[in-house]
Amino acid sequence: MRRSSTLLLSLAVVGGLTGALPATASAQGRQDIPQSHPLWANAQSKVADTAPASKLSFRVYLNQRDNAGAEALAQAVSDPDSKTYRQYLSPDQVRDRFAASDATVNAVKAWLTGSGFSIGDIPSNRAYVEATGTADQTQKAFDVKLAKYKVKGQTLRATDKNLSVPANLANDVLGVVGVDQATNLFKPDHATGSATPADVPPGPGFRNAKPCSAYYGEKIDTTDPAYNGKHLPYAPCGYTPAQLRSAYGVDKVGADGKGTTIAIVDAFASPTIYSDASTYAKKNDPQHPLKQSQFKQHVFPANPVLEPPDQCDAAGWYGEETLDVEAAHGLAPGADILYVGGESCEDNALDVALNYVIAGHKADIVSNSYGDTGEDIPADEVKVFNQISLQAVLEGIGVYFSSGDNGDEVARLGTPSPDFSASAPWITAVGGTSIAIGKDGKRIFETGWETSKSSLTNGVYGPAAYTSGSGGGTSRLFAQPFYQKGVVPDALAKKNQTGNNKGRVVPDISAIGDPNTGFLVGQTQTFPDGAYYDQYRIGGTSLASPVFAGIMAVADSFDHFHHGFINPVIYKLTSRTPAISDVKHVDAAVERVDYANSVDASDGLLTSVRTLDYQGLTIHTTPGYDDVTGLGTPNGLLFLLLV
Repeated sequence: MRRSSTLLLSLAVVGGLTGALPATASAQGRQDIPQSHPLWANAQSKVADTAPASKLSFRVYLNQRDNAGAEALAQAVSDPDSKTYRQYLSPDQVRDRFAASDATVNAVKAWLTGSGFSIGDIPSNRAYVEATGTADQTQKAFDVKLAKYKVKGQTLRATDKNLSVPANLANDVLGVVGVDQATNLFKPDHATGSATPADVPPGPGFRNAKPCSAYYGEKIDTTDPAYNGKHLPYAPCGYTPAQLRSAYGVDKVGADGKGTTIAIVDAFASPTIYSDASTYAKKNDPQHPLKQSQFKQHVFPANPVLEPPDQCDAAGWYGEETLDVEAAHGLAPGADILYVGGESCEDNALDVALNYVIAGHKADIVSNSYGDTGEDIPADEVKVFNQISLQAVLEGIGVYFSSGDNGDEVARLGTPSPDFSASAPWITAVGGTSIAIGKDGKRIFETGWETSKSSLTNGVYGPAAYTSGSGGGTSRLFAQPFYQKGVVPDALAKKNQTGNNKGRVVPDISAIGDPNTGFLVGQTQTFPDGAYYDQYRIGGTSLASPVFAGIMAVADSFDHFHHGFINPVIYKLTSRTPAISDVKHVDAAVERVDYANSVDASDGLLTSVRTLDYQGLTIHTTPGYDDVTGLGTPNGLLFLLLV
């Protein structure tokens, strides 16, 4: 675990937060913000005091009014059995009915300015008040001492105890993010880096070696030894948009996502994104170009008064953005794409980017291909995210998150866990599959993505070892939401629980994820002979989320309405219709050839067998709902008709 305590929260309606946790008395006239002190910030790990004149920026998030009413309404507008189904609110209606009042915002501003802080952004939904000042001002305002602490190989700023606020503001403050640097421990999974965005060149080049197949089973490896008595097909070179549209049955429905905007939230911004995505469409999907009018970008600049943010391999995020844009456009070529880039790779920056979309209803669908390892997340971050995602439901915005690429995280954490934010109750968690698409563009089979690798060395295949797979599992953080009751088996819902308690189980639905049956992408990369555009195969639930978002954009234009939060609908569909295809275990494998140096054959080739839906794990693909693929995958026209 990444913190020494686990945060346990429950919600009567859906599984999540019930509003502000009870404040406890601190100094006279003040109240603590519960769980606002990282437990790793103790005397034993302290290395230095924070310089009083050092600058920091933070956000005071504000409780919405009538949280219980907002949750009840969110359930009503998303439940097809409700009389107010799809009667969504506008951003103005959400603000006027549920957001913090002007009086509350002004009171918080007055307290902060009176403490010497300068006030920054206040978004249109009044979600937070941003402030910048010195460490000394911060210590006095929140009645704490700031210091540097050594934790997990990093030296981070933190407080010596819980933050406290004036008692008259305690019920209005949801949480404070940025006073400590706890979120530095909870970044989405990318390699670390230290360059600033403007200095980051395209990432190192990668190409897939040949032989590979244009479609599943096109080429069979008869040169290498048989594996378990079988000669295996070479892995696909990377499926094209047309192949995925055909496989998921959205190619001949007379709808292409037009009239819907898909927002993609990531960190930073690739300087070549539009040229790469438009070049990709011209090369691989010429009948569906990405027009300049279809693509917009909004990127949050780094705060100029603070130290440069940790870039977490900005070039890696460039690749993430490229995949997300090309996959979403590939499945819904008529939809508009809005890319929103956070100022850094940390959760709090990505929350600001997501809130920007939700507060102004900038899009109808949001795809997010990032997540933290497990659920041991700071309490403030959990509360903030839940409030943002709740507003999305009220406005009829569908928010999709990748479920993760490491199964149930046992290998990394030692205990099973789904990933946050995919485990949050008001979003749709998208898992991954391995898919075989034939010469005719139809699905030969689709099974759960849990892959093992057996390397071929001196004519002998080594033992199979797990490499990656669809994230899933049962939450310790969130109770079972209303839409999973009666559908998710108790054996799954009661995992990681005590007594008869039931938890939220991830994922909800799935799409292509396995990089061994993956998607062809095109991106400017840095090769030994220079930086230029090239193409390669990729996968992960970072692919599954924008693919499913694209399918939902097609559903929007096909059905002539925006679907919003679809979990209540899809969980009802499984018991009533075949609109969702159940994903079951299939015994299959592919032969894969890779360049040893990732770009060419000069250093030799590496050959391995990749087993699809590997069974040596603690989560498994089974008939019915499972914690690898959720309910299954969309079943073409039936899904579009009935969702």
